[in-house]
Amino acid sequence: MSPAEMLWRAHDKALQASWSRKQVGRGEIRTASPPATGLRRFSTALPLGAAGLVPSEAAKNVITAADQLLRGEWEILGVVRDDMAEPDWFHDPVTGQQAPADAYAFRINHRSHSQTGNIKQIWEISRLQHLTVLAAAWFVSHNDAYARKAADQLEGWWRENPFLSGVNWTSGIEIGLRLISMVWIRRLLDDWPGVTGLFDENELALRQIGWHQQYLAAFRSRGSSANNHVIAEAAGQLAASCAFPWFPRSADWQRTSARVLERELIRNTFPSGLNRELASDYHGFVTELGLLAALEADAAGQPLSAAAWQRLCAMLDSGAAVLDEQMRPPRQGDGDEGRALLIAPTAGGMWTSLLGVGQCVVGRLDWWPRVVPDATSSVIAAFVTRSRDIPGRPAGRPWRFADAGLTLLRTAYNREPEIWCRCDAGPHGYLSIAAHAHADALSVEVRCGGTDILADPGTYCYHSEPSWRSYFRSTIGHNTLELDGRNQSAEGGPFLWLRHANSREIEVQDIGDAAEWTAEHDGYLSLASPARHRRCVRLDRASRTLDIVDEIDGDVHDVRLAFHLGPDVRADLDGACATLSWPSAPKPGVARLELPEPLRWSLHRGETGPILGWYSHGLGRRTPAFTLIGRGRSAPGRPLSTRLRFLDTERESRGFGRYSIQFQ
Repeated sequence: MSPAEMLWRAHDKALQASWSRKQVGRGEIRTASPPATGLRRFSTALPLGAAGLVPSEAAKNVITAADQLLRGEWEILGVVRDDMAEPDWFHDPVTGQQAPADAYAFRINHRSHSQTGNIKQIWEISRLQHLTVLAAAWFVSHNDAYARKAADQLEGWWRENPFLSGVNWTSGIEIGLRLISMVWIRRLLDDWPGVTGLFDENELALRQIGWHQQYLAAFRSRGSSANNHVIAEAAGQLAASCAFPWFPRSADWQRTSARVLERELIRNTFPSGLNRELASDYHGFVTELGLLAALEADAAGQPLSAAAWQRLCAMLDSGAAVLDEQMRPPRQGDGDEGRALLIAPTAGGMWTSLLGVGQCVVGRLDWWPRVVPDATSSVIAAFVTRSRDIPGRPAGRPWRFADAGLTLLRTAYNREPEIWCRCDAGPHGYLSIAAHAHADALSVEVRCGGTDILADPGTYCYHSEPSWRSYFRSTIGHNTLELDGRNQSAEGGPFLWLRHANSREIEVQDIGDAAEWTAEHDGYLSLASPARHRRCVRLDRASRTLDIVDEIDGDVHDVRLAFHLGPDVRADLDGACATLSWPSAPKPGVARLELPEPLRWSLHRGETGPILGWYSHGLGRRTPAFTLIGRGRSAPGRPLSTRLRFLDTERESRGFGRYSIQFQ
């Protein structure tokens, strides 16, 4: 942490202490003085007839989701809840614990599991994104039941969460996201007769919108914490100051948040468009935040700079480039399924919505995957006031992002099922703490027809269950090589890395029939006997074979080489050869995995002592999956060679005889 950052943090601590006098208790909320305002008018409504732009099937999906909410049912981060008809904003359904509701926010340690329970469960419903779903259901149906429920719950949140009271005021990112939700609830309900009474003429709404913006103006993520959090904070403040310019400081908040957003979008993003946190989920999240805020600025007549729009366009183009044939992005680094705006759950995932919006704002390139408009992209597209012609965009689909150290080896469009292989030789993460990074240098992620074969196991948890947090971001938890039982990078806490492995690409080439990538990292130079790990990955497109060769430059070391299989993959291990199959996948297949014979190979699934053999579909969810572990000793000059060959299931697999599926 730099001296400047230490000063900032000391200043914030002093300000937090002094702001205790600003805290508003529940009994005081109706008497608290609202900020002075001018004319209250919402001028950035959706155009007339916008609801008709939502495809009928997408509108049905919105109604289905809203009906589920009216019944009180909703899934949040892997937990199916039945209390959403009248939610307790401080209840954690995982532990049954109540987080502090009346304590001064800055005296609450939201990272303490014993104090708050699973904070993500509590924060998630207070993002109010289930209320944008209800508002969207009214927008497409004009059924007042949806609007009334959204209004009742929104007012309930405002009443129960007065300024600086309780755990929902402890994090700026949550406040920024909540402002975006409030803006879109107002926008989607614009024609509802009760909307001005809920927002424009409601002193409670005025207080809360003002308090949220006062908070963000005073407290901003800085220094080593200026990752996706600062972008969410700036995006929320920009959206609210544009949509609700009702306060004496609105113009100042708008200018400042736009300046911060532009600066941080460029800082947080490589020129290629990939996110510097090297966490694929956050790439989509930051892109969505940036687009929504930029569209708000357009609607307010204060557009962002050309440089900011160029970077947003690069984020869309790079996101489109790294998707597999099933529209799935990589699973690199942390992921918590964060969304900036939720209209309805989307089967196609975030990037279906993002590319749907992108083709309206910057135009679809020929190589982009085609997407069918969903509810989210249709509604946001209706808000687009102008399109942009961004120069210098890639003429063909990029496959190498040198600045981010990400290379994709993949088969051609017309060869199905697609083999898709992500190779990682990027920086460890972003900023000194690299909060959302994993110790995954030189790892590979391989899919066939969109099915995870050699899988990145995911994230599973953040603040709770520290042993699981450590496993899912460890070196042995990825498809790479571990030396002497140690991570390549040194973990200092659930969102802190003390030492970062540095990777570099040595050679990358594509000669048509084959593509090859070679890289190394220095994460093991700090061992008592220093070593470098070098890996070469070669995709032979004609034979549908992937070769992985690992070399250790140094003395003899204890080695563990891991290959994690996707949850749909079954495995049978015979010595140093494994037969893999995925018969229930959308595109079934069989592969033969020939493993390095110098190592002793074992098959693991769903183990807890130690943790091994797991896959996380998303935060709060884990499922057993096969993991192959090879143990042994390295030898100078003796590479470890692995071959993954995808077979024609009707012809070639017969040559290997019958195979059985073994579950442990």
